[in-house]
Parts: sequence; structure tokens; C-alpha cells
Amino acid sequence: MKETKTRVKICCISGIEEAQLAIRYGVSAIGLVSEMPSGPGPIPESLITEIAATVPPGIATFLLTCKQTPDEVIEQQRRTRVNTIQLVDAFPIEEYSKLQQAMPGIRIV
Repeated sequence: MKETKTRVKICCISGIEEAQLAIRYGVSAIGLVSEMPSGPGPIPESLITEIAATVPPGIATFLLTCKQTPDEVIEQQRRTRVNTIQLVDAFPIEEYSKLQQAMPGIRIV
């Protein structure tokens, strides 16, 4: 029987110190919430970029985005330099291939 490792993502990270604390405690991923129409946790893109730059390889940096077009999502990922995009709103299924082609190596969830 193959042993599986439990992975933990801490979402709504609000600063570099908070991200580093989560990393010290062994998280697999951190969630960085960009502008949203409602709900807690959004932080400015400039801060998302700063936080993501401090995260070591092997830790996933999730950008939670409600952007609705491939171009918007691609540009936001390029600005923030995260390694995972989490689409938090309905996104046209036929547009996923554009995201995958434009962002090789970036996970989309």
C-alpha cells in the first residue's frame, strides 16, 4: 500500500511574516487572494508579488482570482509570479487550453 502525504494549504495569507510562519510549520501551499467582489482576505497584487517572491521552491503559491478571461488571468499570473492559479468563479471550459498553453508549468485549479 502506497503511503500518501497530507498536504496543507493556508489561505488568505496577508503578509510576508505570516507566509514565513506557515512555511516554518510545514505547509505545502499558501493562498494569496487577489481582488474579489466579496469576502475576506483580498490583498493588493503588489503584496501578492512580494510574498510570492519570498516563498522557497517546493511550496505552492496559489493566486486566487476571479478574473474571467484568459488574457486577464495570464497577465495577473505574470505580474504576481505565482506557480498556481486557483479560479474561484465560473470560467469557460473552452478557455482552459489558452491558459495551459500560455503558462506552461503553472498549475490551474
